[in-house]
Amino acid sequence: MPTSQGHPQRWLILGVICLAQLTVLLDNTVLNVAIPSLTEELDAGTADIQWMINAYSLVQSGLLLSAGSAADRYGRKKMLATGLVLFGAGSLTAGLADTSGQLVAARAGMGVGGALLLTTTLAVAMQIFTPEEQPKAIGIWSAVNALGFATGPLLGGFMLDHYWWGAIFLVNLPVVALALAAVISLVPESKNPRGDRPDLLGALLSTIGMTALVYAIISGPEHGWTSGRVLATAALAVVVLALFAYWENRIPYPMLDLHFFRNRRFTGAVAGAVLITFGMGGALFLLTQHLQFVLGYGPLEAGLRTAPLALAVVALNFTGLAARLTAKLGTPVSIILGMVLMSGGLVSLATLATSGYPGTLLGLLLIGAGAAIANPAMAYAIMSAIPPEKAGVGAGVNGTLAEFGNGLGVAVLGAVLNARFAALIPFAAASLPATLAAAGSADERARVTDAFASGLETSQLVGAVAVLAGGLLAAGLLRRAEREDSAVAAQV
Repeated sequence: MPTSQGHPQRWLILGVICLAQLTVLLDNTVLNVAIPSLTEELDAGTADIQWMINAYSLVQSGLLLSAGSAADRYGRKKMLATGLVLFGAGSLTAGLADTSGQLVAARAGMGVGGALLLTTTLAVAMQIFTPEEQPKAIGIWSAVNALGFATGPLLGGFMLDHYWWGAIFLVNLPVVALALAAVISLVPESKNPRGDRPDLLGALLSTIGMTALVYAIISGPEHGWTSGRVLATAALAVVVLALFAYWENRIPYPMLDLHFFRNRRFTGAVAGAVLITFGMGGALFLLTQHLQFVLGYGPLEAGLRTAPLALAVVALNFTGLAARLTAKLGTPVSIILGMVLMSGGLVSLATLATSGYPGTLLGLLLIGAGAAIANPAMAYAIMSAIPPEKAGVGAGVNGTLAEFGNGLGVAVLGAVLNARFAALIPFAAASLPATLAAAGSADERARVTDAFASGLETSQLVGAVAVLAGGLLAAGLLRRAEREDSAVAAQV
């Protein structure tokens, strides 16, 4: 167990859990580059491909709260090791899959392991570090998130250039084996000493509700927001999540204590986390389209050109500069600074990116610097507002917010783009390539590309406003919480 000075091997343990974290994050994006290979070799249709991609994120996001609760109750080391085993087994099955159905099932199994890993890694980090070191540790953990996002497509592209598509899953196996051995030998066990009774109904309701919500968000752009499928799934999510809130509020041992939301520090961080991932997730989704469809880069070239964002995050967090800045400025000021930088980066992408890559590079560096400051500060605010014995649930909340905000950002900003594009191009089809194919002349194709760029600009500006609003709201609530804490301390 950790001492008052922190666990003696805490930095080595952090490296181990970040390695486990990285494998999960890579698989969020690595499959995208393999779509042509899967279509050809497994004879996969569009619906098959969508389920291969979405099965992983749907299961993972639906189980985050339940996984965090299980880690608190049964032991974070146990659940971390279990997550690695499940993730490794799913990777092996995926790499050897012969049919689309087998690959979808394997990806779902990997999602179960991923949910356990994402929650337990952050919970363990909170347990083994002192409060003074926690911001730096969370900064490194956040930097690994950015690294996973940036290197997924690059790793996938490299593997497909040299091996068959199954290698992108089998490459996880040695990493999982190494991480599992290190977890068993190094990571200390920790769990909720009170051992609350398991909230099985709460776990079931949260899993169904979050899975339905994320599915509705994912399906909206493709099937239409007013389609029966999307409306029915969204209605199910609302009803089930309302039942979850009612149930959690009336039982003595809730999985998610709703009283946390009365804490302004927690509420402020939650609001900011949703809006920061809304703006970032949506904007980066649009940026990849901008690089490929407007500036004409290939998938691997586009991936390389988004790397400066992740490199900026890694540089500021691994050196500890972001943590030192947060310690100097305080959490509220750090969050507003980070989100102002991110908002400025999105404005740069909207207004300068159309002229070429230099404007895009400036935007990426600003977003990366802002994320390096704001993301760890936000995660620390969420985790420090929750009792240490509930660290797993806190990590589950943090992960759920990231999934929700990212999915919502892609859906809403994508809808803004499509609406603007359709308004400018009367014959707009379901996608830019289809619209370009329908254009009858070079002038019409130029109009289509310009209209798409205009839609991207509008969407990025909406994302910038959302991020800035999130920063102001989070900083205001956190500042008020700090004043209240100071007033209480003065009275004592």
